[in-house]
Amino acid sequence: MKQILLVPDSFKGTLTSRQVCETMAEQLHLVFPEADITSLPVADGGEGSVEAFLAAAGGERVELPVTGPFGEQVRGFYGLLPDGETAVLEMAACAGLPLAEGRLDPERATTYGVGELILDAIRRGRRKVILGLGGSCTNDGGVGAAAALGAKFTRQDGTEFLPTGGTLQEIAALDCTPVAKALEGVELVAMCDIDNPLYGENGAAYVFAPQKGADDPMVERLDQGLRHLGQVAGRCLGRDLSQMPGAGAAGGLGFGMAAFCGARLRMGIDVVLDTLGFDKRLPSADLVFTGEGKIDFQSLRGKVVSGVCGRAKRAGVPVIAVVGQIGPGFEPMYDQGLSAVFSVNRAAQPFSESRHHARENLALAMENIARTLALRPGNV
Repeated sequence: MKQILLVPDSFKGTLTSRQVCETMAEQLHLVFPEADITSLPVADGGEGSVEAFLAAAGGERVELPVTGPFGEQVRGFYGLLPDGETAVLEMAACAGLPLAEGRLDPERATTYGVGELILDAIRRGRRKVILGLGGSCTNDGGVGAAAALGAKFTRQDGTEFLPTGGTLQEIAALDCTPVAKALEGVELVAMCDIDNPLYGENGAAYVFAPQKGADDPMVERLDQGLRHLGQVAGRCLGRDLSQMPGAGAAGGLGFGMAAFCGARLRMGIDVVLDTLGFDKRLPSADLVFTGEGKIDFQSLRGKVVSGVCGRAKRAGVPVIAVVGQIGPGFEPMYDQGLSAVFSVNRAAQPFSESRHHARENLALAMENIARTLALRPGNV
C-alpha cells in the first residue's frame, strides 16, 4: 500500500479524532514504513468539531468571553481556517452539556453565546461561518442566538424580552430584520447529524430533552413551547420550517438558524469532507480507515462512517472501519461502501473500565489489521 487515508471521528469519552489518527498511523507505519499516510481527523458537528477542523486543515483558534447557558460569562472559542474566509464554530463551546453539568435545566438554558461567537467571526472579516449543532444543553429553538444577532422578541403587551425554552409560549411577535443586516454577505452553514423536526413525538423536546435534565412534564412544556415558536415564526416570517429535517437539532437551534438567520442545514460529515477536500484525495488512495465510538443502525443516518463510505465507494476505494463497539443494524453499510469493520475491545468489559484502555486497545487492533493486510500485499 502506498497511499492510506485516515478519516475517523472521535471515540467519544475516550479519544479525540486526532488521537485516533495518531494511533492508527503509528501502527500502520510499523508494518508499512514506506506508506504515505494522510490524517484527516473529523467530527460531524458536535463537541470537538473545531479541534477536528484545525487539526486537519490548520488555522487559528480564537478564544473570547461570551454568554454561557445560564447567562454567566464563559470562555468560548472557534476556529479560523487558513483560507481567510471561513470560521468554524460549535455551539457546544458556549451552550454544551458539560457547561451545565450538575445544574441541567433546558427551560432556562440559552443559545445567546452562539450568536456572539458568530458576530465575532464576522467582525474578523469571515464571510462563511460553519456552525456545528450538537451536544447542546438547550431547548430554546435558537431564539437566544438570534437575539444576539439582533432579533426582537415581544410579548402580547409589546414588551421585548429574551425567551428561553421555558418562556417560548410568551412570544407574540418577532422581528428578524436586524439579523439579516448583521449577516449580510455571509454564508451560514449549520452542521447536524439528525433529521428530527422541531416539535412532536420525534422533535427536539421529546427525543433529546430528557438527556438534558427534563422530566416528563417538562418535556411536554418544552414541546408546546417549540410548537408555539414554530407557529409564531411561520406567521411573522411567512414560512414554516418547523418540520424541516434537522430543525430539531441542538434543542431547535437548527430551526432557529434556518428560520431566523437563513442558514443552510447540511449533514455535518458532508460539510467537513467538502471543506477538507476529501473527494480530491480519494483517487490516489489505496485504502481508507475510518471509525467512531460505536457503529450501529444510527450510523446509517449521516454519521462519519456512513459519509466516508459513500464517497469512497463512488471512487472505488475500500474502507475499513475500526470502532469501539459494534451494535445491531449496521449491516446495510456493507452495500454503502464498507469493506470490513473491527471492534477494538479485546475483553468483555463495561465501558467504564474499557475506556481507560482505549488507546492501547486501538493500537493492538490496528497492528493486527495491518499485519493481516501485509499477508496479501497489493490485494486491498
